[in-house]
Amino acid sequence: MKYQVVFLTWLLGLICTSRQLAAQSNLRLDDVSDRAGIECTHFSGGTGQHYIIETVTSGLASCDYDSDGLIDVFLLSGAPLLGATVEPAPRSRLFRNIGDFRFIDVTDQAGVGLETFALGVAAGDYDNDGDPDLFVSNFGPAILLQNNGDGTFTRQTFPAAKGPPRVGAGVSLLDVDADGLLDIYFANYIRFSFDKRATRTIFGVPAAPGPKDYLPDTHTLLHNDGSGGFDDVSERVGLPAHPGPGMGTVAFDFDHDRDTDLFVCNDSAANFLFENRGPLDWAEIGLIAGVAYDVRGAQQATMGADVADFDGDGHLDLVTTCFINEIPTLYRNSGVGYFDDIAASVGLGAATRNVTWGVGFSDFDNDTWPDLFIASGHLIAGISRVQDTQRFAAPNLILQNRLGKRFVDVTKNSGTAGQAQQVSRGIAIDDFDNDGLNDVIVLNLNDHPQVIRNATSSAGNYLQLQLVGLRSNRDAVGSRVTVTVGQRKLVQEVIAGRGYQSHFGTRLSFGLGSATHADQIEVEWHGGVSEQFGKTTAGQLVILRQSDHY
Repeated sequence: MKYQVVFLTWLLGLICTSRQLAAQSNLRLDDVSDRAGIECTHFSGGTGQHYIIETVTSGLASCDYDSDGLIDVFLLSGAPLLGATVEPAPRSRLFRNIGDFRFIDVTDQAGVGLETFALGVAAGDYDNDGDPDLFVSNFGPAILLQNNGDGTFTRQTFPAAKGPPRVGAGVSLLDVDADGLLDIYFANYIRFSFDKRATRTIFGVPAAPGPKDYLPDTHTLLHNDGSGGFDDVSERVGLPAHPGPGMGTVAFDFDHDRDTDLFVCNDSAANFLFENRGPLDWAEIGLIAGVAYDVRGAQQATMGADVADFDGDGHLDLVTTCFINEIPTLYRNSGVGYFDDIAASVGLGAATRNVTWGVGFSDFDNDTWPDLFIASGHLIAGISRVQDTQRFAAPNLILQNRLGKRFVDVTKNSGTAGQAQQVSRGIAIDDFDNDGLNDVIVLNLNDHPQVIRNATSSAGNYLQLQLVGLRSNRDAVGSRVTVTVGQRKLVQEVIAGRGYQSHFGTRLSFGLGSATHADQIEVEWHGGVSEQFGKTTAGQLVILRQSDHY
């Protein structure tokens, strides 16, 4: 018996040591919110009435709006709802990056201080004039902020649909027919109105209702007419036949057939995957492709989504976030038209203890394997009074990719960023200080944003690419890039709109590990042919322009 106790003690110690080693991390993500200068407070529209739309705000966008080589950030905000008055009025805000991880508020100068109830945003050059425009979904009509190229924007409101205001959600920009012009997909959430609002209490605690308390809404596809306007082609592609409580969206070429498909997160309903089968010919194949439900065949409260080739097999995989006690899905792309949810087997179960929202793949240590950042925060402010194991505020999660085989939760061992308890929603991941390491900005519900600097000292080499289309849309959205490093092929796609109703990552960032150069870069231009670029030195941002010789 004595020896059994000794053996079990040794075995337990070995297991604990193994877990400690597994959780060790070389990442260093530090909270620099106090010195970054992004001083604003998000507003959810809170009235004390617990309207459902208060819980789902908001996203944000990172892009270089003034083309100075530094990536800026546009943070959305809600607005006072029926029965609420707030002075001064909450506004969405634009912060210009001035270098050295410092930002200044240019909202007034730029003319982007929307006082709308803003939910989702994407950035892209819809008019091919060389600067990114902003598309914002609202509780109410969607808005285009057209970039004038001089640091200012002109506001245009899209015609509102008949009936009550729609609850906007994720926004994706994509060239659906490869005509060189970016079109717009607006997801919509539920059919909400103040006179028909649902109410709920959970064990006596007031709470917002869920999406199943309302009818789901239909979504909108607007086709760019090339003269500054858009035509509603939703009926032509069959969207009215597919209502769903949409949240985040991500448009990418899942089957690598050289056109752009679209994934839609649906909250507590089957997700959508719209396969692009030709100019304005879509088919919803979520069930057939294996992304409608999780591995158990269950509907999830799917919030946000992102894509990356996490395992290095050349196919873009799909990750989504969800409600507490659900495992975020990681749909592994088979490369032959369907996905398998392998989240539990590769370590995403670490996220089951939180409600998760914003999500993004990023190779934070440049070791060639994309890691995951996941934003967390509950819906119910008084949740701890109902279940003492749950909290309204929670730490965001950092999951490190170990050689494309498993993700390890290194939140507690990766700098100060994971120590904060927050109620987070959208995230944006980009290299905000141009040091070759991707950083993070997090939008927090009714709070200041969290600004996170990647200070990883043991990171590998990197290569950043900015694509400029000529025959494709100017941002090259939908183009696929393959960077060859030795025996590895690193694959990314230019995407406009991702995560939780947010936008980031138009500038592609590749970790190269110990390699001092990329052996080859291949760009499959959207709507065009492929081009190869030769040996390219690491440690730089390279602008690749589409050739006019094809």
